[in-house]
Amino acid sequence: MSNINLAVIYYSSTGTNYTLAQWAAEGAREAGAEAKIVKVPELAPSSVVQSNPAWASHLEATKDVPEVALSDIEWADAIIFSVPTRFGNLPAQMKQFLDTTGGLWFQGKTANKVVSAMSSAQNPHGGQEATILSLYTTMYHWGAIVAAPGYTDSSVFASGGNPYGTSVTVDQNNKMIDDVKAGVLHQARRTVEVARWVKQGLGR
Repeated sequence: MSNINLAVIYYSSTGTNYTLAQWAAEGAREAGAEAKIVKVPELAPSSVVQSNPAWASHLEATKDVPEVALSDIEWADAIIFSVPTRFGNLPAQMKQFLDTTGGLWFQGKTANKVVSAMSSAQNPHGGQEATILSLYTTMYHWGAIVAAPGYTDSSVFASGGNPYGTSVTVDQNNKMIDDVKAGVLHQARRTVEVARWVKQGLGR
């Protein structure tokens, strides 16, 4: 059985997507993968961050989480992204990182990575699906293989029924309204499973 390296790359301002990232790493390890969690750098001005106590507190609490590097993309057989929605699109922090991967893409080092994505917003129709699909557009350019959860497990329905990737609604106190942990664990295990198929098929 091929060993799978899985990177969970996330951006989180107040903690929701960090929690999703931790669950994804847990699910990947349950499926036998080696998993690492890395964050994209914060780009917002300090004055903006400090004006939101929850944002400032989370940034301090996760200061020791490693920041993503291009070498993490090379290392990974599979990648799970987790991001909040920003007006139905990716947060600038994640987009900025993805925009630095052109050199890897040019060398063919993003091809055949197995990828999946998760998202969050403050209302049930706050752009979660559009955000995930926006990220997948970049993945198609990478030549990556998208492993969406679809409706491959009952946990998908229990966590909101988003076939593109787990998405969660949070309230004004940054608490998750939806019970999505089982959906995240399934999505991570499925991503590892598909990555293992691909790696075995490529003879690696």
